[in-house]
Amino acid sequence: MAEIKIGIIGGTGLDNTDILQERQEHYVDTPFGKPSDVLVHGKINGVDCILLSRHGRQHTIMPSNVNYRANIHALVASGCTHILTSTACGSLQQNIVPGQFVILDQFIDRTTKRIQTFYDGESSSPEGICHVPMHSPFCEDTRQILIKAAEKVGIEFHQSGTVLTIEGPRFSSRAESLLFHKWGADVINMTTVPEVVLAKEKGVCYASFAMATDYDSWRDDESGEHVNVDAVLKIMKDNGEKAKKLLLAAIPLIAEKDWSQVIQETKAAALGSIMGTQKK
Repeated sequence: MAEIKIGIIGGTGLDNTDILQERQEHYVDTPFGKPSDVLVHGKINGVDCILLSRHGRQHTIMPSNVNYRANIHALVASGCTHILTSTACGSLQQNIVPGQFVILDQFIDRTTKRIQTFYDGESSSPEGICHVPMHSPFCEDTRQILIKAAEKVGIEFHQSGTVLTIEGPRFSSRAESLLFHKWGADVINMTTVPEVVLAKEKGVCYASFAMATDYDSWRDDESGEHVNVDAVLKIMKDNGEKAKKLLLAAIPLIAEKDWSQVIQETKAAALGSIMGTQKK
């Protein structure tokens, strides 16, 4: 069986290192700059894991300024074969109730300012241009394990869903939110893109679960409740506790599986997407 190491990128509501045993902090640098924070190495049920806070442990980095390339590069360079991520999100559909989770399987990109590739022709980048396929952005094998783990711990969740990523840091206008709702997107956030794209380029098994905190701004009902920081924080703490339960259940399930073929195929697909001379 292939050796595995699991990177965990904790979004809003999941940046507490207490889930790790034998914790050790490592400050690292990459050809793309510094990651958002230290890499916290440790174990979960005997499985090697690394926790990285996407926005920094004090939540000081806004979504557009997260160094996504450095974060993904640092985790992969540290030996991670898998990356699991959490993300707070707004619900764009009535049936996705705040407090429920969505195991993501597709995305729509509405960002405008972010570098989405390691292969950009700069001196810090690998040689060549990468045209990575995005038909299935998330690792399906890892997604299925998140589904199994969510069922095991009794979390209310949806087995699939499309996340629409906006630039942020502002929330959507009502007109924007209504448009995204009519497009059929399920949830909305500010961080999945370019994170999932960069993970795909690195040939790592990446999966993400979105934690609904609100109904964004699309609903026109008598409640008068629209997304704001207070509304998000009210449900964030409970979602964070459920996210920990999900990870604690999912990681041992990942460790039970032989990932040799999946890892080989994922890396081969990434390597085969590069047009250029360097394919090492």
